[in-house]
Amino acid sequence: MNGVPNISEAEWEIMKVLWAKSPLRSQEIVAALPEDITWKPKTTQTLINRLTDKGAIGYERHGKNHYYYPKVRQRDCIAAESLEFLDRICDGSLTPMVASLIKKKKISEEEIEELRKLLEKKG
Repeated sequence: MNGVPNISEAEWEIMKVLWAKSPLRSQEIVAALPEDITWKPKTTQTLINRLTDKGAIGYERHGKNHYYYPKVRQRDCIAAESLEFLDRICDGSLTPMVASLIKKKKISEEEIEELRKLLEKKG
């Protein structure tokens, strides 16, 4: 996935907020984070700066405020992360990963049908 930056686990939290709603000021990002994330505003700003440096987010300046927005699509980041995981854990082979997930996680009939359609479309 060319053009998709490597995003850390903490940075994903910022990205999820911005994908859900943007543009936002840093204070609004802090307020929108899940309750179990208790970062100090400086920590959040550091993560925002890293994401800006990586090209994952951009900003528009209005007066003294910076309004942040994602520059990469969520689906592209998910695809890149999935492929990296697949390469790292399963040597690039999809079958062991899918088999493991199917054995360990309950899958609804709707999900099975969706997977069936995806596989038929791919084949």
